[in-house]
Amino acid sequence: MDCIFCKIAEGAIPSSKVYEDDDMLAFRDINPQAPVHVLVIPKKHIASADEINETNSAAVAKIFEKIPHIAKLGGAVNGYRIISNCGPDACQSVPHLHFHILGGKQLPESMG
Repeated sequence: MDCIFCKIAEGAIPSSKVYEDDDMLAFRDINPQAPVHVLVIPKKHIASADEINETNSAAVAKIFEKIPHIAKLGGAVNGYRIISNCGPDACQSVPHLHFHILGGKQLPESMG
């Protein structure tokens, strides 16, 4: 598989890690859209939200359980936004499920 996020999760491509455990990795976006812009990915490849099912949903639940901690580690201490794009119409640029944590300032309502 030629997935850039899988390569980042494996350590083959360096990243600016914010949090890591056996199941997920959180790292700073290389093209930040806010002062805090962290991506959180499951280490196991899931292409998008369309592929979440009963066999992999526990990994997604664990990510959401850790997001408050990851957001604070990343510097979003006064609130944050979580975004996940799914498919070409939503401009999903990498076909690996990922969640953007955006914060560090008051975000515009239209951003999302």
